[in-house]
Parts: sequence; C-alpha cells; structure tokens
Amino acid sequence: MMQKELRTSESLRDVRYEIRGQLAQRAYEMERQGREIISLNIGNPGLFGFRTPDTIRMAMIENLATSEAYCHQKGIFPAREAVVMQQQDRGVMDVTADDVYIGNGVSELIDLTLRALLNPGDEVLIPSPDYPLWTAAVSLNDGKPVHYPCTEENGFEPDLDQLAALVTPQTRALVVINPNNPTGAVYSRATLEGMVALAEKHGLVIFSDEIYDGMIYDGAEFIPIAPLVKNTLCGTFSGLSKVYRACGFRVGWVSFSGANGMADEYLHALDLLASLRLCSNVPGQWGVQTALGGYQSLKELISPGGRLYESRRAVIEGVAHSKYLTLLTPGGSMYAFVGVNTDELPGFNDHDFALQLLEEEQVLVAPGSSFNVDYTDHFRITTLPEAAQITDVFGRIERVLDKIKASKT
Repeated sequence: MMQKELRTSESLRDVRYEIRGQLAQRAYEMERQGREIISLNIGNPGLFGFRTPDTIRMAMIENLATSEAYCHQKGIFPAREAVVMQQQDRGVMDVTADDVYIGNGVSELIDLTLRALLNPGDEVLIPSPDYPLWTAAVSLNDGKPVHYPCTEENGFEPDLDQLAALVTPQTRALVVINPNNPTGAVYSRATLEGMVALAEKHGLVIFSDEIYDGMIYDGAEFIPIAPLVKNTLCGTFSGLSKVYRACGFRVGWVSFSGANGMADEYLHALDLLASLRLCSNVPGQWGVQTALGGYQSLKELISPGGRLYESRRAVIEGVAHSKYLTLLTPGGSMYAFVGVNTDELPGFNDHDFALQLLEEEQVLVAPGSSFNVDYTDHFRITTLPEAAQITDVFGRIERVLDKIKASKT
C-alpha cells in the first residue's frame, strides 16, 4: 500500500513559540547527555526553588474530596467570586461571578476568547515585542495578527499615533500586556487611557493580560485597565502561575467588564466553548480565594532585600558591567529584555548567539526575535535565579560575546 506524507494544518503556518522551540529541544538533548543547563528561557518559578504559599496548597488539600466531579464550566463559585471582589477593590463595580471564567491557565482562556470572537481575516492588534502565544492564538483562530511597535526609545510602551494608524474596518480587538512580557515595561496611565479611548472609538474589544499585576519594582505603579473602560468590552486575564508561584496548578481567569450588555452573543459563545471542554482543573481552583484574599507574600520578594528584587538587581549590574549589553530597566514582571550594542558587535544575530551560549556555556535564553520583532539584537532572560547564579550567567554571556567580537576582527 502506498503511503502518503502526513501533512500538518495550514493554520500552523504562522505559528511559532521559540521559547520552547528548537533551542529548548537542544537543551533537553544536552541534559540527557548529562550536561547541566541553566534554563533562563521560561518564567517557571518552581524550577528555581520558589514554592506556592502554604495557605494555597492547604486550601487545595482540604477540598480534594469535593474536587472529583466536574464543576460548572465557568469554574467554582468561590474562585469566581474572589476575582469579582478583587475587581471591585480596583473600582470595577459592574462585574459579577457570571462574568468570570476560570481556565486551565491564561493560555487556554486566550484561545477560547479569541475563538469566540474571530472570523477569517479579522484583525487583532498585538504589541511587538509580544508574548508569542497571543500572536499564535490569533493565527490559529483564522485571525490576522497586526503588531503595533513598542520601541525601546519609547520605554517599550506603544506610540498611540502609530497604534491608531493600524486600525482598519477589520480590526476587532486590542491586546494589552501590562506589566509586559518580555520587556518588563509597566504602562503609564496616559498610555492606558489613550489605548482605551482608541478602543472605545472603534468598538474594539480590549484583552488585557495582567498576569504579572503584583510583580512591580522601585515605585513603578501598576494601573489595571478595567476601571478605565466604560464603552466597550474589556477582558482582564490573570492567574495563579506567576504572582502566586503556582504554574503547575494551571489556574487562570478572565473577567469581563465595561459594556457587557453589547456582548451578550459573544459571552454566550464563550460559555458554549467553555462547556465543550467541560471545566478546568477543579483542585487548583480552590486556591484562588485564598490567594486573592490572603496574605500577599509576593511583597516580601519584590522589596529591597527580597529574592526577586535582588535577582533583578543582579541583572541590572550584569548588564552595566558588560562591554556589549544594554538594558531598559524592567519595572515589572520576571524578565529582562537585554539589548546588544551592534556598534561593538556588527551583524549580531540573536539565534546564533543563543545557540553558541547554550553549546559553550550551557545557558539557555530566548532570542529577542522570538517575540515578533523585526530586529535580532535582543534576548530575554528570566530574573528568577538566585542573584549569585545570575552574576555567574553574565560572566558566561560576556565570554561568548568576547569570542564573537574576536571572530569579527
């Protein structure tokens, strides 16, 4: 019998996720050979010794006996009500538990919310650099990602005039990632107000990815976007993974506010999609109420002397001591988007550098071009390791950059 080549879906043509791509696969192969890899490509707190707060784990354990059945497709009521109370504390008074959906992490909810919205050719405005799941999910759901530049010269915030120029009759939604992954930018109130005004003018749905909402440093102010939105639909995404160091629990949520009355058909469609997958992980949902309503231990980690603060400081110092590197200091999140001075290293290529760094120094980073930008002179690292390890990493990076410099002279 003649065998035919098994082809993949054309919907994957524009989908990439280099954070777990070929470089990560090569790192896995090296680990299987017995080489110890420092993996700085993913923000995964548990890999670096961070623990989920005991109170959250206990909330799950104490409710395991009631977690063996499917729950409501939107999630258990105590979890959804906890999200409502958080939103009300922020001044968003028009949200109820019926407006909240619990998912298997924010990743699942990004897919579901876009699938319920998009028709073939519909456009979604996404920041560049972006968290590439947003771009991939738009493409997989037959939409067209349109990237609005957030340049380093502008503090990695969007230029509102450039953003406005990208709106077309096919534009359906505006994605905001704040605090930003990969850059660590924390958007100003003026920027957020301008983005809301643009979305309301054109009737665009706002999808605001705020998974790092509590992870800010040195007086930076996180401003949630939902309280600013009155005349269009706003979906706010967050979860347990980052702030509460519980990535493996796979618990995220999206809450809808603003002009919910204009979106009945859309929210019914989202409810249908949530029903088709039955429900999200039930045991993990029991941690939401305790997480949002309990002691916020993250504050100790992001303050001077705290582990996240000192690790971030080590990144800043590592860049400052380098002959080749630049950095716009991240105001939030758990990443640094490090630049390379191409005057010192002309023709620098982020993928080639990342591969050489992995092979020679056993350090895995994410090339900057993985985040849907048109330049190749940046790379992203997570700031999760201990400060001493970060200092060691920057020594390794400098050795590789010295070799690249020597090869060009």
